[in-house]
Amino acid sequence: MKNEYIPSPAVIESVRAESFDTKTFRVSFASGSVFDYKPGQFAQVSLPGAGEAPISITSSPSSRGALEFTIRAAGKLTREIHKLKPGDKFYIRGPYGNSFPFDEVKGINLFFIAGGIGLPPLRSLINEVLNARSDFGEISVLYGAKTPDELCFKHELEYWRKIQGVKVFLTVDSPDNDWRGNTGVVTTLCDLSGMGSKTGAVFICGPPVMIRFVLKKITGAGFGEEDIYITLERYMKCGVGKCGHCNIGGKFVCIDGPVFTYKQIKEFPDKEGAI
Repeated sequence: MKNEYIPSPAVIESVRAESFDTKTFRVSFASGSVFDYKPGQFAQVSLPGAGEAPISITSSPSSRGALEFTIRAAGKLTREIHKLKPGDKFYIRGPYGNSFPFDEVKGINLFFIAGGIGLPPLRSLINEVLNARSDFGEISVLYGAKTPDELCFKHELEYWRKIQGVKVFLTVDSPDNDWRGNTGVVTTLCDLSGMGSKTGAVFICGPPVMIRFVLKKITGAGFGEEDIYITLERYMKCGVGKCGHCNIGGKFVCIDGPVFTYKQIKEFPDKEGAI
């Protein structure tokens, strides 16, 4: 029987800088084993002596053979991971948590709304959807960051724009001299995208304050609470619902989430504490 608390070593194949403090690590298991997961799930990533943290899997399951994690240097562990180079190892256990719906949203329009480091968890589902493009309606990606440099996956965003039926809307809070896109908070993109006149499923990930304003905007536009999917970020120490660190209103984010519908979140005793 597999011990859930024992991680497996993963070898870093490549490191790509996304911004001044964020990198994407592409890894494969030293044992050559396959890591089965679904979009929206996370893994517990660790380094001996530096700690362990939950990190969203940003690659899509259809790109088998390697995993990708987009990691912002924000603490002791992540700063140590940022020092690693191809050929080095960190450790992974998982996958954990539930996942985004996939078959359930076929045939309808999909809207992905992300702020800052919130795009990496959604990227897994976006690329999985694009690999089955004909099964879905229109696809819109609404993404904002503080500055142009902090936008992740810049080349991929341009690639997505070129796919038929896919629209990408970008915004930043503080533009530089080269920025030619929208300036303002993410909710300004809701109007630019025309999503208020459409129906479909919405997937949201970003800072809690962003999520709250986006929810107010899109529920006012008529999107149903069961059609809005939010991935929550919490400190998940064990990943298997034993330690209780991620408990919210009787739910454990590590096993009942991290993906919840807005309807589920509204039923939490402390909705504001969740988002």
